Amino acid sequence: MFSIYIHIPFCIQKCLYCDFLSGPAAAADRESYLEALHAEIAAESVLYQNREVHTVFLGGGTPSVLTGVQMQRLLERLKTCYRFAEDAEITVEMNPGTVDAEKLACYRACGINRLSIGLQSADNAQLKRLGRIHTAEEFMECFHRARQCGFANINVDVMSALPGQDVSSWENTLRRVCTLEQPPEHVSAYSLIVEEGTPFYERFGEGGPEAALLPDEEADRRMYHRTKEMLAAYGYERYEISNYAKPGYACRHNEAYWKRTDYVGFGLGASSMVDNVRWHNEDSMQDYVEALRQGKSIKREMQRLSLTEQMEEFCFLGLRRMEGISRTEFEAVFGRTLDSVYGREIQQMKKQGLLAEEDKLHLTEFGTDVSNQVFVRFLK
Repeated sequence: MFSIYIHIPFCIQKCLYCDFLSGPAAAADRESYLEALHAEIAAESVLYQNREVHTVFLGGGTPSVLTGVQMQRLLERLKTCYRFAEDAEITVEMNPGTVDAEKLACYRACGINRLSIGLQSADNAQLKRLGRIHTAEEFMECFHRARQCGFANINVDVMSALPGQDVSSWENTLRRVCTLEQPPEHVSAYSLIVEEGTPFYERFGEGGPEAALLPDEEADRRMYHRTKEMLAAYGYERYEISNYAKPGYACRHNEAYWKRTDYVGFGLGASSMVDNVRWHNEDSMQDYVEALRQGKSIKREMQRLSLTEQMEEFCFLGLRRMEGISRTEFEAVFGRTLDSVYGREIQQMKKQGLLAEEDKLHLTEFGTDVSNQVFVRFLK
């Protein structure tokens, strides 16, 4: 299996909580970037002629700021340069404030078969506080149009622990998503992290003037548990810490990451891992575009992972998935038993109620609640 990630670093307006490599840009700058991106995609293709692409994910930023024509050209370039599986999953992230029926129809026609629509909250006051450019009503309209255009695999992103949010308003967001006509096949539910260096941190970070608006620890935990309870009641299975899907609709692209299958990232700052070598692309827009114009490499900090690092990743990425990790697979990949490397840690965490084991080693309910404390125990 082989996956491709494409970074589109543009948005209409940067959300106040966002620390991703993204921002607004003029139309001419977008075109210059796309020209460089096309060049990168073509130049790298010679390295992957024996690979079959099973998933593509266009993230950002806001990939849906691209026009229908721009998206069509980008997908044509990919399909010209790479060999695609017949049933390849092709996902684009989408802000409801950036699309109309014509653009959705064009996206569908050029081969995109999965959408990831960012709602975040069904409360317009919360959306405004986040710096989102859309309303809850615009999300509903976008979702309805996507169904009309034939999209049968849609994810909706929602976010808990927002300033001014309580358990009741979070439940309302989940309920409105799950009771849509033809509800989404997938829901990604994340808890807000107030990142340093963002406008949100200045307002809501520790010591910030509006920090008291953040839900307290008890409310945050209640939202977390209500997410699983409510989504299960509506037929969604939790298959990863923050991701829920109807049967057969788990995101294949994300699962590829958690299973450590090879992927290559194209675009500004994009990360890759191929044959246990990791790198990321140049993250200066000017340097990225100029290097590709001159035919120079934009790969930075290439690192071959040691055996220890590979085993660590196998465990803490694999344990993000609710089904857990296989002892048989670990031994087949690394030539060592899981207990010979992590036996003491595993036994300790079983006694502490963090891990359990049936067919596979997996997080308990308690272990899922404090997953970061589990993952760090696998770092040598």
